[in-house]
Amino acid sequence: MKYLGIIGGMSWQSTAVYYRLLNEGIQQRLGGQHSASLLLASVDFEYIAELQHQDRWDELADYLTQQAQTLERSGCDAVLIATNTMHKVAPEIQAGLSIPILDLIEWVGEKLSDNQSQSVLLLGTRFTMASDFYRQRLEKQGLRIVVPSGDEQEIVHSVIFEELVQGQFTERSKQAYLQIINRCIEQEAIDSVILGCTEIPLLIPPQEVPVFAVDTTALHAEKALDWMLS
Repeated sequence: MKYLGIIGGMSWQSTAVYYRLLNEGIQQRLGGQHSASLLLASVDFEYIAELQHQDRWDELADYLTQQAQTLERSGCDAVLIATNTMHKVAPEIQAGLSIPILDLIEWVGEKLSDNQSQSVLLLGTRFTMASDFYRQRLEKQGLRIVVPSGDEQEIVHSVIFEELVQGQFTERSKQAYLQIINRCIEQEAIDSVILGCTEIPLLIPPQEVPVFAVDTTALHAEKALDWMLS
């Protein structure tokens, strides 16, 4: 089994899901008393969120590169960034490593292609929805990427930071998200949704979305398991 380094804590709510999925997956695949061989570098999300909202991405890249380098020096064979938003600086982090980063966005694209998706709604933090680091890579695969309107983006973003990362999952917020999804189905003709923040599937399980939905946390963990046992 390969030794996986995880940069987590962004937020710890979803990092706990990664930890559970990876250990459950190893036990299911190998049986016996097996569990995942991994090392977790869990950061203080308050510090991360502050730099995000101040648009200080260079500092974030430097900080997470230091975390990744610590994992590499500790003997990890690859790094998993346990969040969607911070893949915005994944190229900068990768430049400071000699081991690979397990690329979530590549696998999201493969999942959508396997489903023969064409028009896809991207939900996530405002940083994910408004930036092009996700959209550009998926559009190169011929996918049409849709994001919510400005007001809707603010709803999605505020629920993530004010509720989900605090462990609050309310029916009111679930219905607000579903209303946005349904509007995009009707007005934007989307056929798929990327649950592009690792906390969103905790609020809306993919099976409750009225079109095909990619649970990025579960997908990332599944592909990491494939890599660990390859």
